[in-house]
Amino acid sequence: MQYKLTYIFLLGLILLSSYTVAQNNENTDLKLFTSTTNFEAGKMVVLKFSTSQAIKPLLYCANSYGSTIVSPSLKNNILQYVIPKNMTQKIGVVNWEIIEDTISVTGKFNINPKAEVAVMETYIGPPSIEAGGTDYTMLVVIPTDALDNPIAENTIVNAKHQFLASEKTEAISTKNLIAYKNVYSQKTSGRILMASECLNTNSKEFTVHVTPAVPTDFTITARQSHQYADGNQVTTFITSVLKDKHNNVVSDGTFVTFFITNTNGDILKTSGTTINGVATSKMIHPDHEEQWHIKAYVTGMAESNTIILNYKQVILDFDVVFSKNNRDITIGHLQSFLNQTIPDGLQVKLSIYKNNKRIESYTKTSREGFVHFNLKHHVFKNATYKIIIKTAGLEKIYKSKTLW
Repeated sequence: MQYKLTYIFLLGLILLSSYTVAQNNENTDLKLFTSTTNFEAGKMVVLKFSTSQAIKPLLYCANSYGSTIVSPSLKNNILQYVIPKNMTQKIGVVNWEIIEDTISVTGKFNINPKAEVAVMETYIGPPSIEAGGTDYTMLVVIPTDALDNPIAENTIVNAKHQFLASEKTEAISTKNLIAYKNVYSQKTSGRILMASECLNTNSKEFTVHVTPAVPTDFTITARQSHQYADGNQVTTFITSVLKDKHNNVVSDGTFVTFFITNTNGDILKTSGTTINGVATSKMIHPDHEEQWHIKAYVTGMAESNTIILNYKQVILDFDVVFSKNNRDITIGHLQSFLNQTIPDGLQVKLSIYKNNKRIESYTKTSREGFVHFNLKHHVFKNATYKIIIKTAGLEKIYKSKTLW
């Protein structure tokens, strides 16, 4: 029992001695000698500590890009920690801590950008805006130093832009690493040239196109060689100069569609694109008497007035000659309004009926004023047929024509 008490007593003395040593170590004299907490990016950063003991604890450093361990050098009781370049070339806060069980020393320092601009990183968008003063483009500038760090907050950036006879320079400040400005259009279309400058460094030139706004309603006219329905000549439809509400001529290539409604209510369509604000399109004349109502649209934006064109009947009558057992049929001579031969291409349709049921139809175009049809024996047996011939809006009916 006596030995047991002696053992416990000795163990207690040993524990007490260890605690005392630990307390003495916690009081190790290690003080930060470096007073500066702000450093310029790219400069060497050295943290110095004064110490009364020959110890060389490691230094743990961390910033937003990562962390590292730094070993010190000891000379004349001064510990020196040289911070690696990867920590000192990027701006931000660097936190550090001495790695030693008996020492608790922590701190932080700031890496600030260089007071110079190496690159003007500039963005413009959108590259085209609408005239009128409500649409705008945004200029975004990110001035950076030689180490690609954004410059300090509230640094002045001069935003410059030129439009027609106007030149402006406005000072804006960097905030949250960037500087930006909205540049609004004016009522006139044209080009805006933009640039920026910061700390005597200039960006390159940027161009923003100010395009006309949507067109307003317009008028149309028609130009034609004559008013006869010869199925040959063309009528040209022409718009007035298309402009927006600010009197700007619309952009070249604006699509205009012309809708033509004929006497039967059928709708024809032709289209064109603007050049210098004017769009044109063409439509071939009808081949029979007709009235057209024409109206043009820029889809979803503007429309024109309605114009009416009347086309006169060009062929008043035509001859039909049956020969070779009535199986050869010749239509013509087809003549136009000056008694001249009708231009090639006039359509002639031949329909053949048996017992009031159409059994065949043929369509041919005229050549040198004539059209020829031949009714083959193997198609049409010897019998009596009803034959109808149509051309230029005219129709001739032969109710009982015998083929043999």
